[in-house]
Amino acid sequence: MTLTFEAEKRLGGFALEARFASESGVTALFGPSGSGKTTIVNLVAGLARPDRGRITLDGTVLVDTAAGITLPPSRRRVGYVFQDARLFPHLSVRSNLSYGRWFGPRAGRWGDFGAIVELLGIGALLDRQPRDLSGGEKQRVAIGRALLASPRLLLMDEPLAALDRARRAEILPFLERLRDEMKLPILYVSHAVDEVARLADQVVIIEAGRVAAIGPVGTVFAEVAADSETGAILTAVVRADDGLDGVTLLDHPAGMLQVPRLGRPIGTRVRVHIRARDIALAVGEPGRISIRNRLAARVVALSEQILDVAVTLDVGGQPMLARVTRGAARDLGLAPGLGVTALIKAVALDER
Repeated sequence: MTLTFEAEKRLGGFALEARFASESGVTALFGPSGSGKTTIVNLVAGLARPDRGRITLDGTVLVDTAAGITLPPSRRRVGYVFQDARLFPHLSVRSNLSYGRWFGPRAGRWGDFGAIVELLGIGALLDRQPRDLSGGEKQRVAIGRALLASPRLLLMDEPLAALDRARRAEILPFLERLRDEMKLPILYVSHAVDEVARLADQVVIIEAGRVAAIGPVGTVFAEVAADSETGAILTAVVRADDGLDGVTLLDHPAGMLQVPRLGRPIGTRVRVHIRARDIALAVGEPGRISIRNRLAARVVALSEQILDVAVTLDVGGQPMLARVTRGAARDLGLAPGLGVTALIKAVALDER
C-alpha cells in the first residue's frame, strides 16, 4: 500500500507545501506544533482540500486539482483517530464500534468484530458508556471503531497527546500490536520522540509546512539533528530475561546490551532509544568500569556545534549520534574511520 502526497494549502498566514511517499507500515509525521502535520492528514482524509496538488492511495486518486478530481471522504476508505476520541456519548461502546462497521463498505470488508475487540483488550467495556471510560480506554474504542470501517489506511492525529503518562503507557502496547498483527498502513502524527521511536518505521520531519527530512526512523533521528536529544534508535533481540539481576540481555550486531528488565519472550525484537547525552566514547579498552553496555563503533563524521562536537557513528550498521566536548574530541583524536567504543549506562536506556 503506497500513499503519495504532493499538495499546497494556505491557511491564513501559514502555507503548506509538502511532498512525500509512504509505504506500508507506520509512517510518522514528526515536528513541532503548528508545522502542518494535522493539515496533511486532513488533506488525506478529505476534511480539507488542497489549493493545488495530487494525493493517491495505492493507485486510487483521492484528489487531483489539475484534473478536477476530489473523492469524498466516505469513498476514500481512510480511518481517522483524533486526539480526542470523539465517541458518541449517547451510545454504548458496543454501539460505537458497530457504527464503524455500519459505516464501512460491504465490498472489501475485512475487520472481524471479535478479533478487533480482543486485539484492543476492550471486551469488558462493551456495555459501558463513554462517560465511564478512562482516556486510554476511550482511545482504544475510537481505534476499534476506525478499524471496523475496514480502512485501507489509518490516520492517527496525536492520539496520545491528551493522555497522562500512565494512560500513554497503557495504550502504547496496543498500538504495537496493531502495527505488528494488523499490518495496516498507518500515518501517525506526533511531536513526541518516544512515541515515534517505539512505533514508526519511517519518519517524515515537517518544519514550517515543508518536508525537512524523510527516511527510516533510526537513520533520520541520528543523522538529522532535528532532535538534539536523540542519539540512536537501535533494534535488538531479547537474548535472556534475568529476573535475579533485574535486567534483560539484548543481542545487537555491535555487542550485547543490558536494559532494565522487560519481561519479553526470548527472540522478541525491541527498539532501544538512547539519548545523545547518555553516550560516552572510549578509544581502546575502557577497563573495569560500571558501565556494562559497550558497543563497537566507527566514527563516520564530526560536526562542531556551538557548545560541543556532534560525532556521527556507525554501530553495527546502524547510525548513532554522540555529543562530546571539544576538548574530549581533541584528546581522543576523533576522526572519520577511527574505531571507538560507545559506552551507555543500562539505566539510561529506554526500551521502545
